[in-house]
Amino acid sequence: MSRLEGKVLVAQGGGPTAVINQSLVGAVLESRKFPQVTHVYGAIHGVRGIVNEEFYDLTEATTHNLEAVAKTPSSALLSTRDKPDVKYCKRIFRVCKKYNFRYFFYIGGNDSADTCRIVNEQAEAAKYDLRVIHIPKTIDNDLLVTDHCPGYGSAAKFVSQAIAGANQDNRSLPGVYIAIVMGRHAGFLTAASALAKKYPDDGPHLIYVPERPFIRRRFLEDVRETYDKYGRCIVVASEGIVNEKGKPVIEQFTKGEKDAHGNVRLSGTGALGDLLSNWVSKGTRIKRVRADTLGYMQRSFLGCISEVDQFEAREVGEKAAQYAIWHSLDGSVAIRRVGDYAVEYFLTPLSTVARKSRCMPDNFINKKGNGVTEAFLNYARPLVGPMPVMERIAAPRVKKIESKK
Repeated sequence: MSRLEGKVLVAQGGGPTAVINQSLVGAVLESRKFPQVTHVYGAIHGVRGIVNEEFYDLTEATTHNLEAVAKTPSSALLSTRDKPDVKYCKRIFRVCKKYNFRYFFYIGGNDSADTCRIVNEQAEAAKYDLRVIHIPKTIDNDLLVTDHCPGYGSAAKFVSQAIAGANQDNRSLPGVYIAIVMGRHAGFLTAASALAKKYPDDGPHLIYVPERPFIRRRFLEDVRETYDKYGRCIVVASEGIVNEKGKPVIEQFTKGEKDAHGNVRLSGTGALGDLLSNWVSKGTRIKRVRADTLGYMQRSFLGCISEVDQFEAREVGEKAAQYAIWHSLDGSVAIRRVGDYAVEYFLTPLSTVARKSRCMPDNFINKKGNGVTEAFLNYARPLVGPMPVMERIAAPRVKKIESKK
């Protein structure tokens, strides 16, 4: 096989994560090792930067600078929500030919994988040698084929610790606390809220994910039962929870307002938390009810990063360069879990990841649909890593002194 000489193009798309730059730097530094790579360019603002021909020449970035960038959350190349169709991808391909890009690495979710698929097809149809690799990234953990997605472990660690802190607060001043967590179709991130539980009465007490219908009557019954048992209740719900008809619950509040891609707008406000807290206040007569929406904090929180997530994010970037430049392959890098706990990497066809989403398997959700199982906890714990230790006072209560008559 003849050696393919030319430039490498790297881009980042969609929502950022705390470790997405590890993948970027892994791909860049590994690419720079190969003599057939003349330059490594980074597209500014993802695919939009490609069609606008706005690039950084990462060949000239120092290793020290790149290593510092790797430890920095969010997308160093900046991102975009553009969702390319065939026409858009033709523009991307034309730019690839113009600049003699021979290797294209796109770090992102399933939409990014679809962009890679279309660009790859354009290159094949034109008989232009272009190796295209999708590098997985998403806090939603909803890509097919791969065991898990880089970015999820760190976001899951933030969610679990945030809820653990809310649990301490709620135990001090009891009431009903509701947290809304990202997740349109998959509940992996919401489910991670259970990872820091230590004592039997620790929250979250109730967890609701998009994979199960959210029924208002049952929800209020669950809250009332939990509150009567513990004198308090912590609820964590995915922003994408749906009713019996499969419609997002939030539609009852926003009247189905859509985003730029035609999806029901789930985030950007505290609407769902307000709706659920209002239901609890009116339906249970519990006086102290509060709700928070974790929002963007989940994605790139500084100083709350899983080491496993960090290492694996670096390695999928390195493997992308090796598959493309060394082995002259196209595809999406995926992770396979082996042993307890170790991983190996493999390449899966772009068509197996493009556009489609994975949901939580049934055995990860309890029978009532308001919590998670031990199977999920065993799956997620290695991805998050060690958690802070929370302790309670271990001392006997003092007996009351009886008043003298």
